[in-house]
Amino acid sequence: MKKPDFFIVGAPKCGTTAMNEFLKQHPEIFIPKIKELHFFGSDLKFNLSRISKDEYLSLFLDAKDKCRVGEASVWYLYSKLAASEIKEFSPSASIIIMLRNPVDMLYSQHSQFLYNGNEDIECFEEALNAEEDRKHGLRIPPNVIFVEGLFYRETVKYTEQVRRYLHIFGREKVYIIIYDDFKNETAKVYGETIRFLGVSEDFYPEFKVINPNKRVHSHRVKNFLQNPPMITKSIGKVLIPYRVRQRLVEKFKSLNIKYVPRSPMKPELRKKLQAEFVPEVEQLSELLGRDLTHWYKT
Repeated sequence: MKKPDFFIVGAPKCGTTAMNEFLKQHPEIFIPKIKELHFFGSDLKFNLSRISKDEYLSLFLDAKDKCRVGEASVWYLYSKLAASEIKEFSPSASIIIMLRNPVDMLYSQHSQFLYNGNEDIECFEEALNAEEDRKHGLRIPPNVIFVEGLFYRETVKYTEQVRRYLHIFGREKVYIIIYDDFKNETAKVYGETIRFLGVSEDFYPEFKVINPNKRVHSHRVKNFLQNPPMITKSIGKVLIPYRVRQRLVEKFKSLNIKYVPRSPMKPELRKKLQAEFVPEVEQLSELLGRDLTHWYKT
């Protein structure tokens, strides 16, 4: 049985869904239909039942003779344990990391959390101000999925997160993509990515917008899909294989989506956050050997 040998580990809202979809179309690559498996990262506390190793491996049964097998889970980068756990599972694994201006990443992540129920504070600035309360167990949304994700500033400590993967896997096994490049030169970055993975460079997918900003039609439907009644869970586990259950859930989720543009961030808040993240951006620039200071200058 084949198992994953490359991982898109994050960060959230940095183009990972698009890259996942583009790579999935390559004839020499297998990626399961389900994203965000989060099998690794035992330190991450999701309010969801984790899949077993057998369930995880079952998702790759169709890999067959594919050259590369991978998966994408965006909180692996944030996790302090996922890198070492992946290394133990797949010692020669290749790692893809995607990074974005932390100010834009957080604004987009807040919108994503409002959509999936992990956040209930509509105002982005107020959500940021609630971080310390939430670290003490206060003001937690009733349907929270991943509390640690609400510690917004912690999630964009890219330097220590990237350094962890570079240390464990070595630079030659880690490919880092800057979101600006991916957005502006998608085909070029895709080509560099498949070259990194060592598959044929003759295939290029149709590049289109993936994962635009979205909201739900019905919060009741969303909550049911995220937290079905115990009897429904029990019957489902007995009668429906894991892979089929997950596909059905994803199908119903897609029917409950509406796409809406996100309003721009307040200029004064953007300037405040840009100034706050200057040290992080400069440290990351030094680690990557690339000047990213335009993130706080524009």
